[in-house]
Amino acid sequence: MLKPVTDRRRRRCTALFLVVLAMVVAAFGTPAFAKSSQTATVHAAAAAAASSLPCDIYAAGGTPCVTAHSTTRSLFASYNGPLYQIQRASDHSYRDIGLLGAGGYADAASQVSFCSGTSCTITKIYDQTALHNDLPISWGGYWKGPGPNGSDVGADAMALPVTVGGHQVFGVKVTQGVGYRLDHASGVATGSQPEGIYMVTSSNYTNQWCCFDYGSGENSHTDTGNATMNAIYWGNACWFGGCTGSGPWVEADLENGMYHTNTGSNKDPGNPGVHYPFVSAWEKNNGTSNFTLKYGNGASGGLTTTFSGPLPNGYSPMKSDSSVLLGTGGDNSVSGVGEFFEGAMTAGYPSDATENAVQAGITAAGYGGGGNSGTTGAVHAVGAGKCLDVPNSSTTAGAQLQIWDCSGGANQTWTRTSSNQLTVYSGGSQLCLDAYNRGTSPGTKVITWTCNGQANQQWNVNADGTITSAQSGLCLDVTGAATANGTAVELWTCNGGSNQRWTLN
Repeated sequence: MLKPVTDRRRRRCTALFLVVLAMVVAAFGTPAFAKSSQTATVHAAAAAAASSLPCDIYAAGGTPCVTAHSTTRSLFASYNGPLYQIQRASDHSYRDIGLLGAGGYADAASQVSFCSGTSCTITKIYDQTALHNDLPISWGGYWKGPGPNGSDVGADAMALPVTVGGHQVFGVKVTQGVGYRLDHASGVATGSQPEGIYMVTSSNYTNQWCCFDYGSGENSHTDTGNATMNAIYWGNACWFGGCTGSGPWVEADLENGMYHTNTGSNKDPGNPGVHYPFVSAWEKNNGTSNFTLKYGNGASGGLTTTFSGPLPNGYSPMKSDSSVLLGTGGDNSVSGVGEFFEGAMTAGYPSDATENAVQAGITAAGYGGGGNSGTTGAVHAVGAGKCLDVPNSSTTAGAQLQIWDCSGGANQTWTRTSSNQLTVYSGGSQLCLDAYNRGTSPGTKVITWTCNGQANQQWNVNADGTITSAQSGLCLDVTGAATANGTAVELWTCNGGSNQRWTLN
């Protein structure tokens, strides 16, 4: 069951207290309670931790955020502005998607309502810092995008539904041609100034092409030479050949190479690739003598450093430019793909203690993708004590689903995919759980249909036992709370009833 909001906040605050306490201990080198002045510092840090989010933690560590981009949540405890802007296809109108409350999660219901019956595009990702380094769709570059006059295009706003802290939110699904960019950004590192970067991404959607990046690039959108970029690359690229494993990996795009190490390729037998539904990716560069790469599980645990050492030959000092980019390379290479949920860039070279604290804040946020990804089994209707069933074991698309006595049959065996689909059968007979005719109103039939990746076939399996349509936000519902075999299943306004509770196992 989903814990009360106060409980979740209490757990998050406790976790953040511990990580900030660890930062203080690391900074002083002796137990903080050994001296009265250090004790006072610990108490002050603990008070700050109670409301700290990633950019609060960076600021406390002396390396403040100069960008803070997210479509899922606030990165400052005090932030209560817009996260991103969307445009719908039906009338080309715009809407800013904000937060449920200051320091909270995205108001995804506003997006679902606005986009009902049409499609929407993410047209801008707002910067949460006072520098206002907002990311619009890129105008293109040396490599042309698929948009007007060679510009890039925006991401499908409904394509990446996930849950964070038990809330439905949407990430940015960067397909080939999607790119966001701001030139001459304010306050970001240039030349050999030190910089830190992190982002939360996923192993679910990657490729080996150039370049799914987040970080600094050239204002010209062309390749202006070695060391003119400093960005995180996430994907399967083995630019210099001979890598151990097949990825994906966290790499540094420093222009003219995605670097695993100062010599190029990954040779570490302990790093064949990173595979988590949510990955925290990290890069920092002091501009003259060191760059460091790390990764973490975005849902739990600490950070792993894959490289920390000198810059590649010819890359010291750095010559970074001040364009901030997401989804493409410095010259607008648009062949990379990936998923983006949040990220920030800092002024200065963050300490390990600060990054550890930010990682703890990420895991405390509760990234969860809807739950049960990869699970195969029966979907049990809790109120009726029966199973979600394809009538008469039909393999023809369009059958309205029902509940029936659990039998263990193939027509009652469902698989939760990494794309948030619920599939039944396999091979050429595979079908997806589908909201009929992309319906978004209560009473919409729930049917089987050929899997097509559309939003009406994406479902959030939530911690409170509900299964909600990513497109409409409505709950999977046993009609009329009936318990008889053959009762139809539909979409209905979520109301907390037992006929809207399900388990997948």
